[in-house]
Amino acid sequence: MIDFPSQLPEHLVAASIGRRLVLHAMHSVVDWLAFAMWEDGRLVRSLSLSPDSGIIENIGEPLSFELPYWAGDRPADVIPWPDEDEDPYPLPFHPLELGEDALRALCGFVLEGRPEPDDIDADSIRLHGFRVQDPHGIDPAVREAALQRAMEAMGPPRFFSLGPDGSLIERGSL
Repeated sequence: MIDFPSQLPEHLVAASIGRRLVLHAMHSVVDWLAFAMWEDGRLVRSLSLSPDSGIIENIGEPLSFELPYWAGDRPADVIPWPDEDEDPYPLPFHPLELGEDALRALCGFVLEGRPEPDDIDADSIRLHGFRVQDPHGIDPAVREAALQRAMEAMGPPRFFSLGPDGSLIERGSL
């Protein structure tokens, strides 16, 4: 995902004309959140932030679910690792908490945290999967047979480790 949600490729935004388009992305390892909302192809709101980068993008007026965060009513409750002299959390709120509230407000469900009675059970929604293939490309059966032949020609996997001089030493195979 891109750090600047407003830069979502135009062909994707164009495909949403006449509807609402929501982009929502979080990365828990780095506490990053990005979301954006378009109405009928017009960007209404875009926000991207993380503790390491700060506010990366902030376009449009905050949406109602964001207001308690910006007002300081939802401060970050981050506990530092023991025995570490850590600076205070660099953002006034935790991006992933805002991200869950954004997900609920924009999409009707949450991934983490306690679901509310009106939340959609996301696990109950069936999604269709599609495989896109070149109609003039190689027959899938031919491609699968070629893959199988290549795998057979490779033999069993082998395992190596680095020797003291940096050379590879074979440690055996399966």
